[in-house]
Amino acid sequence: MADGLLDPRRIRELAAELDLRPTKQRGQNFVHDANTVRRIVACAQLAPDEVVLEIGPGLGSLTLGLLEAAAWVHAVEIDDRLARRLPQTVAERQPGDENRLTVIEADALRVDRLTDPQPTAVVANLPYNVSVPVLLHVLARFPTIRHGLVMVQAEVADRLVAPPGSKVYGVPSVKLAWYCAARRVGSVPPAVFWPVPNVDSGLVRLERRDPPQTTASRAQVFALVDAAFAQRRKMLRSALAGLFGSSAAASEALQAAGIDPQARGEVLGVTDFARLAVVADANGLRIG
Repeated sequence: MADGLLDPRRIRELAAELDLRPTKQRGQNFVHDANTVRRIVACAQLAPDEVVLEIGPGLGSLTLGLLEAAAWVHAVEIDDRLARRLPQTVAERQPGDENRLTVIEADALRVDRLTDPQPTAVVANLPYNVSVPVLLHVLARFPTIRHGLVMVQAEVADRLVAPPGSKVYGVPSVKLAWYCAARRVGSVPPAVFWPVPNVDSGLVRLERRDPPQTTASRAQVFALVDAAFAQRRKMLRSALAGLFGSSAAASEALQAAGIDPQARGEVLGVTDFARLAVVADANGLRIG
């Protein structure tokens, strides 16, 4: 039902009704272009029985598109005015679809459980300021999510999909790789948002995969990732000296894991960090 989607006029009417002034603090930039919504939903490749977790639905632009394509939508919204208005907006635009919507008024970083049905996909226009922490939190807490599509700041999209050795490869790249394979599937111009942001956005498609086979915990691996990139330009033996107690001890552990102590963190993949975490654990080093 194409007419059910929101347009720029209706977006502004809803904002005026709620006395809403979008804030940078909450990363509130609302999609007002129906074709962009359709494109996002199409790129998400949702099956008719899919249960979608949406973060930051805002005024409901994407929510309406998701309800056209999926069986159920769980929408997590931190702004109480937006959370209360969303079911009414859906009922007005797509009558009956509000029965397949759950709205959770909460900070997405604090949501650890959802009522059934459990989500099988995450599709979201993620707030620029918390996009990476929210995405990693959702993937960690909801293992039923098998795939997804997120719209993030273009620079963040590049980091999420960057391979080892690339200039923008870093902590987000490695940590996301623990959960998913990720690839860029498009760009979105500022003009389709209200208010208009100062940057382009990127679409990132996610496909869940098993984490590296390792006896180390995710927390141990991630602690090494954080340490390796905290001083990005340093060689690993120096960057990890604080964790291992000395540069010499770090060099020994790196060599045992088959990693050049003079390499930098940006050349290591998630499986390399996992091997190093096993060595650290075997040496009695408690990290993570």
